[in-house]
Amino acid sequence: MRFIGWCSRTIEVCANPSYGWTRYRIAVNARIISLLTDIFELFGCMRAINDYLCKLAFCGQRKQAAKIVKKIDMHRILKCLVVLLLLFGVGVRESYAQYDKDVFFMRGRSALADGKYALAIDNFNVLAQLDTADYWTFFFRGIAKYNLGDLRGAKRDFDRSVNINPVFTSGYHYRGITESRFGNYDKALDDLETAIGLRPGDIGLYFSRGVTYFLSQQFESAVGDFDRYIRKEPKDPSAYLNRGASYLFLGDTLKAVSDYNKAIKLDRFDPEGYIRRGRLYASQGDYANAIADMDKAIELDTTNTFAYFNRALMYYEQEKYNEAMADLNQVLKDEPGNALTLYNRGLIHAQLGAYEEALEDLDRVLNINPENVLAYFNRASIFIELGQYRNALEDYDRAIELYPDFAKAYMNRSYVKSLLGDMKSSKKDYDTAQRKVREYREKNVTDAGSFADTTKKYSSLLSLDAEFAKKDFNDELLQNRDIDVKLRPLYKFVLTGEKDDTRYALTRGYENPLISRFEQELPVGVSIMNEAPVLTDKQLAEVETRAWSSSTPQSLFLRALYENHMKHFNSALNYYTSAVDGTEGQEGVEKVYKAFYLMNRGTLRAEMIEFLSSIESNVQVLSMDDSGTTRARVKDQVTRQYDYTDALDDMKAAAEMVPDIPYVYFNLGNLYCLSAEHINSIENYTKAIELYPYMGDAYFNRGLVLIYLKDKEKGCIDLSRAGELGVRDAYSIIKKYCEEGND
Repeated sequence: MRFIGWCSRTIEVCANPSYGWTRYRIAVNARIISLLTDIFELFGCMRAINDYLCKLAFCGQRKQAAKIVKKIDMHRILKCLVVLLLLFGVGVRESYAQYDKDVFFMRGRSALADGKYALAIDNFNVLAQLDTADYWTFFFRGIAKYNLGDLRGAKRDFDRSVNINPVFTSGYHYRGITESRFGNYDKALDDLETAIGLRPGDIGLYFSRGVTYFLSQQFESAVGDFDRYIRKEPKDPSAYLNRGASYLFLGDTLKAVSDYNKAIKLDRFDPEGYIRRGRLYASQGDYANAIADMDKAIELDTTNTFAYFNRALMYYEQEKYNEAMADLNQVLKDEPGNALTLYNRGLIHAQLGAYEEALEDLDRVLNINPENVLAYFNRASIFIELGQYRNALEDYDRAIELYPDFAKAYMNRSYVKSLLGDMKSSKKDYDTAQRKVREYREKNVTDAGSFADTTKKYSSLLSLDAEFAKKDFNDELLQNRDIDVKLRPLYKFVLTGEKDDTRYALTRGYENPLISRFEQELPVGVSIMNEAPVLTDKQLAEVETRAWSSSTPQSLFLRALYENHMKHFNSALNYYTSAVDGTEGQEGVEKVYKAFYLMNRGTLRAEMIEFLSSIESNVQVLSMDDSGTTRARVKDQVTRQYDYTDALDDMKAAAEMVPDIPYVYFNLGNLYCLSAEHINSIENYTKAIELYPYMGDAYFNRGLVLIYLKDKEKGCIDLSRAGELGVRDAYSIIKKYCEEGND
C-alpha cells in the first residue's frame, strides 16, 4: 500500500480493540499531502516506514516499529519522528474535526427550528455518542421526539437531562408538559413546581402550569396562573384563549367571550380566536354569529379543517344538509382517514336515504376504531332499512358487548329478533331494556352520555370535546386517522452495483467477518439490505457477465440475485436452489455459505407469496385489531390463508448453520408473524436485537406485534427505540397507537 494512496483515500486505525481493524474515511488537505510527500522524499525514509506508518502513529505497535528503526541511522530517525508527530497531529485534528460537536449541535437545533424532527434526532444521536454527559443533547432530542408524538421517548430523554443536571429548569419544565400529556397531572405539577422553584422569574412556567391545571380540570387555579402570566405578557393572545376556555368551563360565558374578543383584537389574523368564539356562540344557539365566525376563520386559513368541521355541525343543526355535507367532504379531502368526520357524514347519508354510501362510511369508521359503539348501533339501523336483519342483529350484539347497559340497543335488538321470528329471545331483550331504563331512572342519573337513556337520539352528529387548550386541530384528529401499518420488509443479499468496503464511524453498522468475507469474494458489489438499490444498465450488464462466467455456487447465487432484481422470480428460485445444491460435498467456509443461499431463497419464497396476494387484492399487513369489525359486510368473502412453511424451513436451516446472524432471526420473526405465530415472532425479533442491539427494524416490527397482542406499553417503547435508531415510519404509528387515549 503506497503512502500517497493511503493519504488520499483511507487509513487504518485501531478504533476499538474489541472490534479489530476498521476502515474509516478521513479527509486530508491536499496541500498537507503534498508537503508530507516532499518531506518523506527529502529525508529518504518514505520506503522504510511506508507499510508500518499507521500502526506506529495510531496503534502504538512499538515492537514492529523498532525493527524498522534499527535499519535507519539516528539522524534519519529524528527527522522521521518530527514528520510522524506532524502527521499524528494532522490526523488527530482532522479526525476530531469530522465530529465537531458544535456542528452537530447547530445542525440539530436548525432541524428543530425547521420542523425536521427526525433529522434533528439523527444529529442529536451522534452527539449522545460523543458526549454522554451533555444534558442539552438529551433535552433537545426529547423535544424532537415530543413533536413526533413519541412521548415515552421524550420522557426518557428529559429524565436523562435532569439526572445529569439536577438543577436543569428546562428539563423539569418539559418533562412536566410530557407528564401532562400522559394524564399524570400530579407528576406534571410536581415538575412544574420544581422548575418554578429553580427559576421563579420564568413567566412561561406559569403558562404551562395553567394549561396543566386546565387539563386536570382545576379551572380556578388555571385562571390564577393565566392571570399572573397576562400581567407580565398582556399581548399574548394564547393566554386569553386559554383563560377564556377556563372561564367557559367555570360557566362564566361573559368572561369567556370577553377573553376571546381580546385574543381576536390582539391577533386578527389568527383563525383560532374566531373558531373558539364561534363554538361558544353555537353552544348558545346563536348559529348566525357562529357561522359568521367560522366563515372568517376559513377566509383566514382555507386549509383549517377544524373550522370546516365545526361549520358542518352548525349547518346540520339548521338542517342545511347539503352545506354540511360539503364541509365534511372538505375535511375528508385533507384528512381522508378522519373517523369522526366519516361517522358524521355517514349519518347524513343515512338521513338522505343514501344507505350504501352511509354503510361505506361507517365501515371505514369501524376499521379505524373497532370499539365505536355508536357506529355499530347506527349501522344496524341502516341494515334494518335495507332488510338485512342478520347483519343488523350482529351489530346490535357487538354494541351490547361493548356497552352492556345500552338499553336502546336491547330495545332495537328485541325488534330485530321479532322480525326474525325469535319471539322468546325478543321478549327477553325487551324486558332487559325496560329493567335498564328503570335502574337508570331510579338512580336519577344526570349524565347525558348514559346509554341507558332510551329517550336520547343516538343518530345525531358527534362533535369534538371542548379541548380548547389545544391549538392544532390535527392533534385532535390524530386518534382518528387511518394509518397504513406494515411490517418492515425481509432482509436479503442484494446487488449494490459497486464494491465498497469503507465503514463509517458512529454509524453503528453491523459487522460480521463471515458476511464481509463472502461479500469480498464475490466479483460484484452485494450487501444485506431490505430495500434494493437502483442499478444502472452498465452495472447490470457487469453483473450478468460475471454471473454467467462460471457455474460455481457463488456464480449461481449471482445469477439468482440478477434474476431476482429483474423480477424473474421463478428463474431466481431455480438458481438459488442450484446454488444450495452446489454446496454439497464442499468443505470449509464455502459450505457455510449455503446459509446465505438459503436465507435469500426463503426471502424470495415469501416475496412470491406477497406478489401473488397483491394480485388477488389481498395484501397481507399486520392489522392492529383482530376483532373482525366489518364481518357483517364481508362475511361472504373468502380470505385465503397463505402457507409460509417452505420459507420458514429455509430460514430455520440458515439459522442452524449460522446462529449469529441477526438478519436471519429478523426474517424468521416476519415469517412467524405472517403465519399468525406471534409468540415465536416476538422471540425471533428479540434474538435479532440481542445479536444487533441497533437494529431499528427489529424494534419496529416487535413493537407492532406487541401492540397487536394488546401489550401497548412494551410495544410503544419498542417503537420509540426504533424511531431513535432511524426508522422514521415509527412516529406515525406512535401518534396513532401510543398517545394516551388512543386505546
